[in-house]
Amino acid sequence: MMQIGATLPTNNVNMFQARRSAGGFSYGSLLNPSGRACSTKSMMKTTTVSTTRSTRQHLSNLEKLLGTEPKVILKEPEVVQEESSDHGSLDNRGKGLLEGLNLSQIWPENKVAEEMSPRHLNRLRRLLSKNGIEYSPRNSLASRWREYHGSNNWSGLLDPLDENLRREMIRYGEFIQAAYHCFHSDPATSADEAPSPRHVALPDRSYRVTKNLYATASVGLPKWVDKLAPGLDWMSQRSSCVGYVAVCDDQREISRMGRRDIVISLRGTATCLEWVENMRDLLVQIPGQKNPSFGQPKVECGFLSLYKTSGAHVPSLGESVVEEIKRLIELYKGETLSITVTGHSLGAALALLVADDLSTSVKDVPPIAVYSFGGPRVGNRGFAKRLSSQNVKVLRIVNSQDLITRVPGMFVSEELDKKLRETCVANKVLNMLDNNMPWAYAHVGTELRVDTKKSPYLKPDADVACCHDLEAYLHLVDGFLASNCPFRANAKRSLAKLVLEQKTNMKKLYTSKAPGLKLNLESDVQLSNCLPSPS
Repeated sequence: MMQIGATLPTNNVNMFQARRSAGGFSYGSLLNPSGRACSTKSMMKTTTVSTTRSTRQHLSNLEKLLGTEPKVILKEPEVVQEESSDHGSLDNRGKGLLEGLNLSQIWPENKVAEEMSPRHLNRLRRLLSKNGIEYSPRNSLASRWREYHGSNNWSGLLDPLDENLRREMIRYGEFIQAAYHCFHSDPATSADEAPSPRHVALPDRSYRVTKNLYATASVGLPKWVDKLAPGLDWMSQRSSCVGYVAVCDDQREISRMGRRDIVISLRGTATCLEWVENMRDLLVQIPGQKNPSFGQPKVECGFLSLYKTSGAHVPSLGESVVEEIKRLIELYKGETLSITVTGHSLGAALALLVADDLSTSVKDVPPIAVYSFGGPRVGNRGFAKRLSSQNVKVLRIVNSQDLITRVPGMFVSEELDKKLRETCVANKVLNMLDNNMPWAYAHVGTELRVDTKKSPYLKPDADVACCHDLEAYLHLVDGFLASNCPFRANAKRSLAKLVLEQKTNMKKLYTSKAPGLKLNLESDVQLSNCLPSPS
């Protein structure tokens, strides 16, 4: 009885407590409608039959009060009491919290308490809902914007993760999602004429798109390949929309950030020829004189090809970016500017090439920061040192379970490489390998490491695609507190898009509840984000 009483709704508990405070149950108790006090002597003299009837009547009234339908099995095998009740409908109003949620319809009754409490169920409803989004703080960054832009390599902001930096990282990640959406909404690019401007549904209305960006592969496929899959010829096209340039155009947002921000956003691999370029993993020299202090900078052949190759009717990605940034710098001459390059997967690799090119070919270039999500290695140590010497700041967000962040190159962790270079002999050998081996790759910049296994919603054995997925990255960043802390309990990002894209990698405890909570997750592709519009 004590366990049953612990699950009573609040209004019923108050009723019981009031009656107990009056000296026990009154003669008009709902649990004892006979209206007679049960003294110890009378209970001792009651026959077995009357006791059984009293017990049945007692449990029947208890069921009506609680709105449950348990099966009561007494000692006699033939006696099974089963009462019907209509208190379990989701349409009932004014019932207790448990009755209103009708947990018995969502989970088996004996698992409700074990799997999730009503409080957690309400939180799950909010996280799965696109209408119950909570926003991360939108504090003023004006006095510290250079620090948040990486002037000190984000020292003291990553572990534990600063809440303002978390919001900035997620915001730049959503700029990449806009680049993905822009491409997938209309992936085809005409081979006979110059492409017309594309609409980009920006996640932040304070920014305005100034230019679409295209990347062109240097290799091609035979025309007969298109005949094998009619309607999917965009998969084999050489030139594709890979991102865009946007500039902050809202004065209040400019004041909040302390400068006018220019964003260059680049998506990941989407076409067959982009995959082909990804596989061309030999290191090649990039333009520029060799610096004795860090050797000859080299980058992956395929990445450089996508960056430098021009299409039939579109300039190369490098030419487009440099030209547009020069135009914007001249347009906003005299203002405080910043350049933020953000990319995912292939886009993260191209972002480093963009940052390197801008830092060397644009005069009086503003501070450049790169936000890289799930990026592969791009070049050798000479390239990494060259970026650092040009004051390009790079923040790499890495999922420990993401295999893409470990390629190309030898499967040697950066931690091991750093330890080996502490010894004189090993350092000389590794430097010789860096200058001569075609796969001597090295990562660039500062790392923030997240982990799929720390998410309470994703399966610990989530597949490779999930561990590399951009929405999964943003989910992990939103829940990251510190390297030695669990997933934060007050994470604000909606789970709707994550469930929609990674349903098979979500724990069944959560995916199986969405139908019972009457949430429609099969709606439009463009879901709400974590950013409020400027007001």
